[in-house]
Amino acid sequence: MERVMRTHLSCSIPLADDFRVDDVLDFHGRDTLAVAERIDGHCLQKGLMWEGQAASLTIRLEIGHADVELAIDGVTNANQDTLVQIVRRMLGLTQRIEDFESIYRTHPQLGLLIARQPGLRVPLSATPFEALTWAITGQQISIGAAVSLRRKFIQLTGVKDSSGLACYPDADKVANLSETELRQAGFSQTKAQTLIMLSREVAANRLPLETWMTTIPVEEIHKQLLSLRGIGPWTVNYALLRGFGWLDGSLHGDAAVRRKLQLLLGPTEKVTENFTERWLAEFSPWRALVAAHLWAIPSEFLPVVK
Repeated sequence: MERVMRTHLSCSIPLADDFRVDDVLDFHGRDTLAVAERIDGHCLQKGLMWEGQAASLTIRLEIGHADVELAIDGVTNANQDTLVQIVRRMLGLTQRIEDFESIYRTHPQLGLLIARQPGLRVPLSATPFEALTWAITGQQISIGAAVSLRRKFIQLTGVKDSSGLACYPDADKVANLSETELRQAGFSQTKAQTLIMLSREVAANRLPLETWMTTIPVEEIHKQLLSLRGIGPWTVNYALLRGFGWLDGSLHGDAAVRRKLQLLLGPTEKVTENFTERWLAEFSPWRALVAAHLWAIPSEFLPVVK
């Protein structure tokens, strides 16, 4: 058997003592079959494409720090600074949640959530492309169905790193899939067409996701993504949150956000999509972070006493 030459990088990233480890593990451990992500205690191992090559990223979340290792199948020019930047984004460490908590700590509704959920950050996907394709995959279906469909999507491209972990595909891999292959994997015709069209635009750099990560030109991102058939406001705002860490997208179209807001406000309020949009508007530029706090509300949560 031919031996695979691997590039190895490692780093250690400081964490606050109250860093919410479970939030990261829960987000990346959605697939219990662990095809592309494995959770072992407080350790996450994720298969992904790094500069077009199969790789595995390992993040060990300890008290006060995260120990990170990246193993790439092949010889590359990958550097530690890029690795640090990506992992910090994935862990939500670039989000200025201290400012948010300081402003809204005494708010009649949000103050209660902040007290129950201090330090809440939004874990991110490894890349904006992963966030976008996950958002498209999950449109108008349950989380369980979306996770199953995501698994088939990953397996369809057939990329594994040398450890045997499946790798989440990059745009080049998806652009080479056919609509028939995606349909056979369970995607609707519209989703299949959207994924292929998106991937080809990204692969041709007409959607410069890597460049956008640096500046996050929100208006340009909205305009270009909404021009693609099958991508609407919810998909864009979710991708901006999970792919770019932009915390001001209004996720009023998210059914779980509305359901949890109903729990927060109690049965006397009629929580419609329009009502949720107006309620979230008060918290700009933190609307998506507020949505994340709503997602985190447990089902047995008692409403605010008015």
